Amino acid sequence: MLSLAYPWVLILVLVPLLVRLGRRTGQSVEAPVLPVGHWLSDLPGVSRSGNRLPWWQLALLMVMWVLLVISAARPQHVGDPVQLPVSGRDLLLAVDISPSMDEQDMIIQGRGINRLQAVKRVVDDFIQRREGDRLGLLLFGTEPYIQAPLTFDLATVRTLLHESGIGMAGRATAIGDAIGLAVKRLRDRPQEQRVVILLTDGANTAGEITPDKATEIAKATGVRIYTIGIGAESMLQRGLLGSRQVNPSRDLDEALLQRMAEETGGKYFRARSLPELELIYENIDQLEPIELEGKHYRPVTDLYVWPAAVAVLLWLLLQLFKLLNATGNERRNDHG
Repeated sequence: MLSLAYPWVLILVLVPLLVRLGRRTGQSVEAPVLPVGHWLSDLPGVSRSGNRLPWWQLALLMVMWVLLVISAARPQHVGDPVQLPVSGRDLLLAVDISPSMDEQDMIIQGRGINRLQAVKRVVDDFIQRREGDRLGLLLFGTEPYIQAPLTFDLATVRTLLHESGIGMAGRATAIGDAIGLAVKRLRDRPQEQRVVILLTDGANTAGEITPDKATEIAKATGVRIYTIGIGAESMLQRGLLGSRQVNPSRDLDEALLQRMAEETGGKYFRARSLPELELIYENIDQLEPIELEGKHYRPVTDLYVWPAAVAVLLWLLLQLFKLLNATGNERRNDHG
């Protein structure tokens, strides 16, 4: 909708009428002689001879004055309410990038992809849906490290996730250290907003902190842990003597992941396929909804330049008319 920032300025529209009324009711006085009169003589509305201006010029000058007053009142276009993104959660994604995540037991469109590729595909959509949360990315193998600190810049988190590679953090799996680092990053954040989503395909095989000790620290700090065990339960493995059925997830420590989730108020999920992994992140969306405070603002666009520009254009046209009229008079005088 349209509005005026300074509507009281519109009263200035009456100034020319009040001046004209004052001239009619007051006593006539001789106009003063100005030393700069020759500079002002060509302005619209200024006459050397004192003759009245044509009615259309007076009307045009009045229109210009009204446009300038409207411009001074600062017209604005106020847009529809826009909701501001307000933090709902401080959510840290902890992703295992140990060599076991290179197992190609995830199927998409009839072809196999490795576990990390499946995670990147699904988590990318999950990150986009978390508008309003601060997200961070923690990668771990033998050592955990923060790839992206907690931020509202979800595009950067997505980019850094896609740039992660197998084995970048070592060849072992330090689940306890990963949780310990996650808790350290979240402990100063508000209560009830600290969430860790840990995804792994193995068991704890490295690190200085045991997963149980890290779980105790997380529970004491109020950090909820959602754990995801990824990997198919059976696949065909080809060998010299033919194909045989194997369990590619035999090293997954489900009991540990269940215990970590239950003790911290989270939940354990099992992802045996890509559709299951997608469903898990949809469930987490429901378990940890984005809580917006409902703050809104209305975008404002200033429009004062348009009436001012029209007023200037009319003044230029009036000046052009005077110039052409003066030129025509000179030619007629020359021929006369």
